[in-house]
Amino acid sequence: MRLTVNTKVKGNYKFVMSKFDESLFTKLNPPFPPVKLKRFDGSKKDDQVILELNFILFKQNWESLIIYDEITEGHALFIDEGIKLPFFLKYWQHHHYVINDKGSQSIIKDQITYRTWNKITDWLFIPVFYLQFLYRRPVYKKYFD
Repeated sequence: MRLTVNTKVKGNYKFVMSKFDESLFTKLNPPFPPVKLKRFDGSKKDDQVILELNFILFKQNWESLIIYDEITEGHALFIDEGIKLPFFLKYWQHHHYVINDKGSQSIIKDQITYRTWNKITDWLFIPVFYLQFLYRRPVYKKYFD
């Protein structure tokens, strides 16, 4: 499944991308499940991010590896891919685009591709993941305004 959420923010795209740091990352986490950041190397190729998700009755680690990053004249991008995922996910890849929009504004484009263990749960997770990424919109706007 593939989901895309776009958010317009103030700031040049290179500046906005430079702020994708540990501080922003922790602010982007929704209230549930609570997330403990165990490792955050950054958003460059070969950096790693490790989270602990607390589902109250049990905890699960989520480990991602940054597999690609680039900055061009029109956008900046990094891609994280899940290497150890919670039980309900089989595959995860997240493209983080920051696109130049009129010089002093940017568009943050979260493009998520995921697979669960079957097509039915793929479809059932659409609203879950979509809401989790919609949650980011006001956080991005506040952070960059």
